[in-house]
Parts: sequence; C-alpha cells; structure tokens
Amino acid sequence: MASNVEAPERWYLALLGFAEHFRTSSPPKIRLCVHCLQAVFQFKPPQRIEARTHLQLGSVLYHHTKNSELARNHLEQAWFISQQVPQFEDVKFEAASILSELYCQQNMVDSAKPLLRKAIQISQQTPYWHCRLLFQLAQLHTLEKDLVSACDLLGVGAEYARVVGSEYTRALFLLSKGMLLLMERKLGEVHPLLSLCGTIVENWQGNPIQKESLRVFFLVLQVTHYLDAGQVKSVKPCLKQLQQCIQTISTLHDDEILPSNPADLFHWLPKEHMCVLVYLVTVMHSMQAGYLEKAQKYTDKALMQLEKLKMLDCSPILSTFQVILLEHIIMCRLVTGHKATALQEISQVCQLCQQSPRLFTNHAAQLHTLLGLYCISVNCMDNAEAQFTTALRLTTHQELWTYIVTNLASVYIREGNRHQELYSLLERINPDHNFPVSSHCLRAAAFYIRGLLSFFQGRYNEAKRFLRETLKMSNAEDLNRLTACSLVLLGHIFYVLGNHRESNNMVVPAMQLASKIPDMSVQLWSSALLKDLNKALGNNMDAHEAAQMHQNFSQQLLQDHIAACSLPEHNLISWTDGPPPVQIQAQNGPTTSLASLL
Repeated sequence: MASNVEAPERWYLALLGFAEHFRTSSPPKIRLCVHCLQAVFQFKPPQRIEARTHLQLGSVLYHHTKNSELARNHLEQAWFISQQVPQFEDVKFEAASILSELYCQQNMVDSAKPLLRKAIQISQQTPYWHCRLLFQLAQLHTLEKDLVSACDLLGVGAEYARVVGSEYTRALFLLSKGMLLLMERKLGEVHPLLSLCGTIVENWQGNPIQKESLRVFFLVLQVTHYLDAGQVKSVKPCLKQLQQCIQTISTLHDDEILPSNPADLFHWLPKEHMCVLVYLVTVMHSMQAGYLEKAQKYTDKALMQLEKLKMLDCSPILSTFQVILLEHIIMCRLVTGHKATALQEISQVCQLCQQSPRLFTNHAAQLHTLLGLYCISVNCMDNAEAQFTTALRLTTHQELWTYIVTNLASVYIREGNRHQELYSLLERINPDHNFPVSSHCLRAAAFYIRGLLSFFQGRYNEAKRFLRETLKMSNAEDLNRLTACSLVLLGHIFYVLGNHRESNNMVVPAMQLASKIPDMSVQLWSSALLKDLNKALGNNMDAHEAAQMHQNFSQQLLQDHIAACSLPEHNLISWTDGPPPVQIQAQNGPTTSLASLL
C-alpha cells in the first residue's frame, strides 16, 4: 500500500501523463488535455502542484485556444501561489513571463510592466530568468517606442551578465542596445559600443554556433549602419565577412551540450532566420548600389526560404522580413519597368499588413511611399502627391522622411506650377547646409533634385554645378543609379547648349550604366538623346539604331503601363486613410496616360 506522501504524486503523474498525451496527439486534443489538468484540483493538491497545474493550464489555454480570460485567471493564480512557495523559481518566473505576454496581447501594458519589474527584482539569484525577464521588459519598452528605457534595461542586463561571468549574454545585451542606439541615431554612442562588442565577440571562446551567431549579429549592425549612411562602397568588406560567416554557420551542427553557465542559455535567432536576414541585407545593398538583377536573385532565394519557414513557424519576425524584402523588390520592379508586377506585390504587402496591426503600424508610411513611387511611374501626379503627403504624416523616421520629401519635390518639379510648396520643401533638404540626415546617398539625391529644378528653369550652369556634385558623391560610393541619372541629365543640358561632343560623352556611359542596372526610364531617355545627337552629328546609322532602341523601350513601357492600370489593384492609388482596403474593385481599363520623362 502506498504511503500518503506518495499517493498524490501517483495520481498527479497519471493525470499529467494523460494531459501530455492529449496535448501532443496529432491533431492535439486540447479539450481533453485541459480536462485532465483541471481534474488535478479535485484532489486538493499541495501548493507546489496547485501552482504548477495553474501554470500548465494557463500556458495550454494561452497557446492553443482563444480563451484568454481563463488563461489569464490560471496564470495569475500560478504567479500568486508560487510566490508563497520557497525554491520554486521556474514556475514563478515562467508564470510571470507568460502572464505579461498575455497582458500585452490584451492591451494591458500597464499591468505587464509592474509584473515584469517585480519578477526582475526577485530573480537576481536566478541568472537565466533574470536575464530573460530583462530582455522581455526591454522588448516591451521597444514596442512602445520608449527606446531610452529599453536601452537602460539592456545596459543593466549587460552589467549583470558580466558579474555572473557570462560574456556571451553580455555581448547579446550590448548588441541589442547597439541596435536600439542605431534606431535612435545616437551614433556617438554606437561607435564605442560596437567596438567593445567586436572585442568581446572575438575573445569569447565557447560553442562555435553561439560565437558565429554573435558575429552575425555584430556584422548585421555594422552593415545596416553603413547602409543607413548611404555608404554602399564602404560597406562591401563588412558585407563579405557577413556572407562568409553565415556560410560557416550553415556547415556547423547544433551541439546539444548545454552551457555550464545558466545565463548562457540564450540564442539570438535560429540559424534559418539568420540566413534570411543575411539575404535581406544583401538585397538592401544591391538595391542601393543599383545592382537590380542581383537584388532580384537574392530576393527570390530569401522569399523561397521564408515560405518554407512559415509552414512550420508562425514567428512574427518572418512576416517582417517578408514585408521588407517585398518593399525593396517593388522599388526594383518600378525601376526595371515592371509596374504591373510591382503593383501586385504592393497588394501583397497590404494583405500581410491586414493580418497584423503591428506590422501595418510599422510599415504604413513605407506602403504609402511605394504607392507614391508607383503613381509617379504611371504619371498620376495628384495621387503621388496624396500618397507622399500621407506617408509624411505617418513617419517619424528621419531617413524615410527625407526620402519621401525628395520624391515629393520631384513631383512638384514635374507639375511645374507648385513653386511655393517646392521651395518650402527644398529648404528642408538643402544639401549645402543643415541636411537633416547623415545619409551620403540621400544627400547626393538632394543635389540631383536641385540640378533637375535648375534644368527645368533653364539655369544650366547652376544645374551643372549640382549634378557634378551628385556625380562626385555617387562615384565615391558606387551609387550606380544616381550616376546614370546625373550623366543623362548633364548630357541633356550639353545637348540643349549645342555642345554635342560633350553631350555624347555623358549620354553613352549613362546608357551603358542604365543597361547594366537595368533602368528602363534612363534607357528610354538616353536612347531619345542618342537619336537626336547622332542626327545632329550626321551619324545616320547610329541615329537609326538609337531610334529603334527608343521605339522598343517605349513599346515595353507602354504595354506594362496599360497592364498595370488595368489591374484592380490600381485603385489602391486612391487609398490614403485607415488600414489597407480588404477588397479592391476592378475598373474599366486604364485612366492614365504614359508619361514621357521630360
């Protein structure tokens, strides 16, 4: 006969075994699992079993059902009871962690924060949970856009990890802090921090996969820092190191040996997610540099891998990666003359944002910016203005704001009658003094916009000064698309001035570069100029060849223009308020005309 002490363990273990069997069945039998766990309370169990069962019930209900009220009730019970039981850290802190997640999901952030703070305060003797809860509260502050509080917590975590002898987790805290400082544009603090991180990562001797993942995190921050600064050429050594690093990780096998220090029980991202991230930053680089075919190749690879991952993993970060990849490839399509495909991909981003309010909040400004760029490509300038104005209202990101203003200025220049608004905008993005951001690429683009305006106003010497500045900056950092645009515009200026030889010296390399990108609009523009130039120079064969090229580009762009404007998604150009429209109504044929560039 079993003693009274053993009896509760036997019935408890039996019910627990049944519950786990039902939970892991295929498909899971969650209702039966919950019944088994609820039956535990019929036996009036001791506090340890009662608290653990509340935690198990709360966790199952939270992760597998929509009954969040009942889940919350069980998790609150687990948290309350476990605090009265000595040496019960795992149950206590897991309850606090899941309960705060549930509070956030129910928009009860003011309940989540004090709960996490208390759990952090009483977990200092439990390194794993103390670090995990600090990460969780920092993430909560980040989602609330309170980056100062998040950075403070990550700093506390880094110092705690150092004290408990975990250099690995110290590096994770510091790299996370570096990521937030980059988001805040606190570059003065970022440089010494990244330098310290680099030293810690190189000196740490531990699990090879953990070491390489720290290196990937470190290099991703460096690469994005360069790309934010528009330094496409300078970033190349870093990007190459990052690509080598991810190849090394993919050849390493996950070691099942657990770290001896419980504070080391963290990992930044799964290996598969890191691969997608490296593809993503490679696409960002290719896009800025104007290697659009390369951007297309890496986007295809990344999206294919994402589709596979999303079948097994519903992590929100995968949807974020997918949206950022689509944002970049949409810009590529618009440049390469595939507007219809770009429009369908904009609609795809809308659908992804419909599924996640947080994703929409974070990407609404980018979505309206893309629609603005599409509107320019189909010559719907009023809609372009409305889209860019909406995007400006929705963003607080300085680089994106500057990019939108630059494109809105180009709309006003093309419209030709918006002088007051145009000069007001240009004052705010003056590349000669007080430029709002440190981006080399955006500053070069601002010089180009000034050159374009001066050209339209017939102030050719001034236009040449601005465009030569753009060329100097774009050549320094391999900004191929800006180089091609500047060369063809300079060529046009020399043609108007009657300097045909100098014009030819500009237009021929512009055409070569535009073909390499390939940039359809610049090719169209260059071929038109080459036709007129060769006629003026008496090169009739070359003039005929250029005319044929111009005809081909015109036909391609016209067909794509008609295809895009005929799509039901074209009606997205009228959407400027609220969440993305769920249904897009078809319309009767295109309502816009093909724009000539000049």
